[in-house]
Amino acid sequence: MADQDETLDREGAVEKLNDALRLQHRSLIEYTLVGAAMTGFQYVGIAPQLAEFARAEADDARRLAEKIASLEGEPTTVVATPRWSASPTEAFEFLIEDETETIEALQASIEPTGREGRSEALEHRLEHIIMRKQEQVDFLERAKRT
Repeated sequence: MADQDETLDREGAVEKLNDALRLQHRSLIEYTLVGAAMTGFQYVGIAPQLAEFARAEADDARRLAEKIASLEGEPTTVVATPRWSASPTEAFEFLIEDETETIEALQASIEPTGREGRSEALEHRLEHIIMRKQEQVDFLERAKRT
């Protein structure tokens, strides 16, 4: 049996997951707006990829909300302030900044998970979300180069 330091800190996990969910909501909105409003021939091929990112953000927001609810918490309805710019270069910059902030919040959510089986499952899920989001950041980094 796991000792006290290795058990899941339910309240701490809910708090950290809600902070990440607040940022996750923002990601969904930003990818939706940037992808839908991006203009210019050179960006036509990028818009569908951003729409796919938005769908992945919605799926992961749902997963985070489900986990919060399963831990007897209330998923936040608060959304971090989204940004938008008609300039693709500016949009890519803030998407990179905001996704990096969200990745860090997801990483911080791992700390209170402990070492129980359910804790390991939560940590693994968070790592997958982090990996997916980092791949999106990598895509944006490549796309913003001239």
